[in-house]
Amino acid sequence: MASSTKKQVDQKFSVFGGTGFIGSRFCDLYPDLTEIVNRDAFKARTNSILYFISTVDNYNVFTNPLIDIETNLIVLLKVLEEFKKTGGVFNFISSWFVYGDTDLPAREDSVCFPKGFYSITKKAAEDLLVSYCKTFGLDYRILRLSNVYGVGDQGVSKKKNALQYLINNLKNNEAIDLYDGGDVIRDYLHIDDVCRAIELISTKGDLNTVFNVGSGKPHRIKDIVHVAYSELNSKSEIHSIQPPEFHRLVQVQNMYLDISKLKALGFQQEITIEAGIRELCQKI
Repeated sequence: MASSTKKQVDQKFSVFGGTGFIGSRFCDLYPDLTEIVNRDAFKARTNSILYFISTVDNYNVFTNPLIDIETNLIVLLKVLEEFKKTGGVFNFISSWFVYGDTDLPAREDSVCFPKGFYSITKKAAEDLLVSYCKTFGLDYRILRLSNVYGVGDQGVSKKKNALQYLINNLKNNEAIDLYDGGDVIRDYLHIDDVCRAIELISTKGDLNTVFNVGSGKPHRIKDIVHVAYSELNSKSEIHSIQPPEFHRLVQVQNMYLDISKLKALGFQQEITIEAGIRELCQKI
C-alpha cells in the first residue's frame, strides 16, 4: 500500500486520452476539473491523473499485432515513469473485457480469463500498474467500464460500439445481423452516466482498488434493438447468424457487472437504456 504521507493531490485531473469518445465527453462535462495532456506527451500537468489511452478492440492482431502492446503497455509505462517523480493518484480506465469467461455478475474480485490481444493487454496493464505503484509507493484506482453508448462516438463499427452501428443500419432501413438472434447479454451504460461514475470514483473512491462501472443490469441485445426498431419505425430485416470463429475465440457470450461498490459511493443511474436508445435514434 502507498504511504499515508503523500503530498496533497491536485483537484484537477491531467487527462490522458482526452480526445476519445469517453475522455472528450468527460472533459466536456467537467471542464473545471480537467486539463488535457497532448497525445504525444507523457508528463502530467497535475498529480491527479485520469488515464483513458487504449486500443479499443481485439482485431488489431490481423493488421498490426504490436499496437495493443505498444499502446496499452509501453505508453502506460512511459507515463508511469513520469508519474513516479511527482506521486499522486493514477486513475486508470479499464474494461469489462478483462474478465473473459467468469461467473456473472462479474465482481471486482472475480478471477479474470481475458481472451484476445486487446483484452489480455488491458489486464496486463492493470497488473503492471498495481505492481509499479506498490513498488514505488504510489496510489491508483482501476475502473472497469461496461459497454458505453451515446451520441458522439466517431469510431462506430461492427468491432466497436456495435449497438450504434446496428441503430445506424435500422435508421437507413438496412438489414441487420444479430449474433445468436440477439440473445447475447451485455451491460450498457450511457456515456453521461459513465462520466458521472468516473468523477465520483476518482474523487471519492477508496485508493488502491478496483471499481466496476455499469448499470449492473443484464440487457439482451435483441430487446435493445427492438426499442430502436420501434422508435425509428424501421423497415429493416433482422437476421440471426452465428458469430464468426474469431469472435467466438476472443469474445464472451454474456456479461454484466456487479456494481455494489459503485452504488456504495452513492451512484445512481440517471439515463435508462430505453431513454438512451431513443436519444441515439433521434440524434445520429
